[in-house]
Amino acid sequence: MAKPTGFLEYQRHAPLERDPQERVNDWIELYVHQPDAMLKEQGARCMDCGVPFCHTGQVMNGGTSGCPINNLIPEWNDLVYRGLWQEAYERLDKTNNFPEFTGRTCPAPCEGACVLGINSPAVTIKSIENAIIDRAFENGWVKPNTPEKRTGKQVAVIGSGPAGLACADQLNKVGHHVTVYEKSDRIGGLMMYGIPNMKMDKRFVERRVDMLRQAGIRFVTDCEVGVDISATQLRDQFDAVVLAIGAQRPRDLPIDGRELNGIHFAMDFLHANTKSLLDSELADGNYISAADKNVIVIGGGDTGTDCVGTSMRHGCASITQLEILDKPPLNRAPTNPWPQYPRVYFLDYGQKEAKVKFGADPRAYATMTEQFLGDADGNVTGLRVVDVEWVSAENGGGRPTLQKIAGTTREISADLVILAMGFLGPSEHIIEQFALERDGRTNIKGVRSDHHTSVEGVFAAGDARRGQSLVVWAINEGRSAAREVDAWLMGETDLP
Repeated sequence: MAKPTGFLEYQRHAPLERDPQERVNDWIELYVHQPDAMLKEQGARCMDCGVPFCHTGQVMNGGTSGCPINNLIPEWNDLVYRGLWQEAYERLDKTNNFPEFTGRTCPAPCEGACVLGINSPAVTIKSIENAIIDRAFENGWVKPNTPEKRTGKQVAVIGSGPAGLACADQLNKVGHHVTVYEKSDRIGGLMMYGIPNMKMDKRFVERRVDMLRQAGIRFVTDCEVGVDISATQLRDQFDAVVLAIGAQRPRDLPIDGRELNGIHFAMDFLHANTKSLLDSELADGNYISAADKNVIVIGGGDTGTDCVGTSMRHGCASITQLEILDKPPLNRAPTNPWPQYPRVYFLDYGQKEAKVKFGADPRAYATMTEQFLGDADGNVTGLRVVDVEWVSAENGGGRPTLQKIAGTTREISADLVILAMGFLGPSEHIIEQFALERDGRTNIKGVRSDHHTSVEGVFAAGDARRGQSLVVWAINEGRSAAREVDAWLMGETDLP
């Protein structure tokens, strides 16, 4: 590395955030770039560690450790330190189709696996990545990946999230004619409608889609497979079909009172909000408003946080987020050693905003909802909840069991309840139309290979194959599926 002692000389400086009191009044992005001098210092902290775990990309103890797309992190950190921004972008472009997506929305498992993180704050990898790609676009270094010649092969990609777009980009690079089908009115999948604008400005999604369109990829919107076009039609028209349809079925909470008005799935809440924002800046009213309401978000994770942040911008009267798990420790527990993803307590952007406005972290840990309460008109008015504890088996084996704590049952007022408890798998009607085999978790099963399904010429990628996961895993899935498709079509592949 160009600065072998940088990690000893410079402290970690987290990405710069806009003031929570200011940003809850708009939908502008949360973060701003650090000055060049600070970015160079942060790049200099990347130590000459010998074996860089930051780009290993593996699952450890149920969490992601390192970068699943194997970004060449030490190389572009060093290049940023030396002021060689274009060279840094060229390294980043080798492994990541969409750094502007990961640099904004990825939870940075690369930082969790950073060797410096063993006993010091990790390198600020994510913010450096985001600065590189934004500078690359500003300077015109990002060009459409237009192939020199075409193979004549036709490939349909179903779904325009990061897995589908990455797959389409890779297949287009090697000359296949690619058509992407999207059931919504805009391209981008969860990057467009599942993640709110203050976290992922849709201008950047549209900018990338325009680049892919210039490269020759065809996009078809408002077209739902199984409704507007059948599986048979797709297989007849295309040489290969890739299903990157995501894990769309939300996990429900089927308890007493579930039928009450005012209880919504997180994706319905987030999707409607972003569509209304893009269509009319919320003037059309075609969204689920949290304004002046007591809001309960059930479930943690990124989706739960996005629901908190969105409710704050609507002007909610109060916000509570219920988590069934225990509160994480401030530092790594002995059972969560480096380089596993650190399961530690921190305030994400939505919780920071709620704390500033209401005075406390909105999360209530180890809390389970037993019943939804309502009024005579069928509207939700509250929840009956109880504290729980996780009890390990006496012999120390097996999973901990959940037990209610006597005397802790209580009621919480609510005018709006948002269910953000994850997803169960891909859309069933598409799987049935293609007559695909599923695995034990109802995901599309790879039979001939990881991505080749039980039906010849039909492939699967992303959450539809591996289950709900991170955007960086989606890009990994799209790239690896493209390799398999290309090899199946051409007998060999040069795709990385």
